[in-house]
Amino acid sequence: MTATARLRLGFIGTGTITEAIVTGIVSSEGPVPDIVVSPRSAKTAARLAGLSSRVTVAADNQSVADAADMLFLAVRPNVAEEIVRALRFRPGQQVVSLISTIDHATLRSWIDAPVGIVRAVPLPFVATRSGVTTIFPPAAAVEALFSTLGTAVACKTIEAFDVLAASSALMGTYFGIMDHIVGWMQAKGLPRESARAYLAQHFLSLSTVAMQNPSMPLEDLRHEYSTKGGLNEQMFAEFRKAGGLNALTQALDAVLSRIRAG
Repeated sequence: MTATARLRLGFIGTGTITEAIVTGIVSSEGPVPDIVVSPRSAKTAARLAGLSSRVTVAADNQSVADAADMLFLAVRPNVAEEIVRALRFRPGQQVVSLISTIDHATLRSWIDAPVGIVRAVPLPFVATRSGVTTIFPPAAAVEALFSTLGTAVACKTIEAFDVLAASSALMGTYFGIMDHIVGWMQAKGLPRESARAYLAQHFLSLSTVAMQNPSMPLEDLRHEYSTKGGLNEQMFAEFRKAGGLNALTQALDAVLSRIRAG
């Protein structure tokens, strides 16, 4: 049994990310730790409890905090202060904040005990144990947990954590771009289902190439997959000329500024 499996995990907030983490944990091949979830979002909490006898629904948030060795804060930023200030923590308790825009100093000012605070940005893919999770600062137990759910990237500086957190906000943009292209293909006469299937496999193949060639600069891959004077070269040139790259940079900078503003 691993050290992580001996910890009792508690989740305050039962939204999408909590559901993904718990799903990934209980479906893993290793021993499942005891997990306590808050009753908020009763349907989700009940669904999680149905996944394993190791998952229980607490009476309230304080009951979760009382039970947990590793306590996850997975609530919306706009209600975070009210919820966290109302809790009583134990000295030495490990707190893992999944609240993207609340920094360490602010969290510590809300918590009434000397606890360990780690911030993490798990993505929904942890449900299938294929997610990459950024954490700061490095913490062995937290890193071990997220390593069972895919890949854990422990950042040594808050600057690195913030940059990775900003880049993780590209999920909606990715699907938005895909939806736009599929819509364009459909407008040109291609059935939507065929367009989507083609594009999804096309993007998957490109990502696989990038994963399988980690030492090859992405610019070199772009040139390798763009014949001189060909269509791929033209597509990127037109995209850059129309301001596509600048728009991406502006969006990344704006999200990063929001994260650092706390």
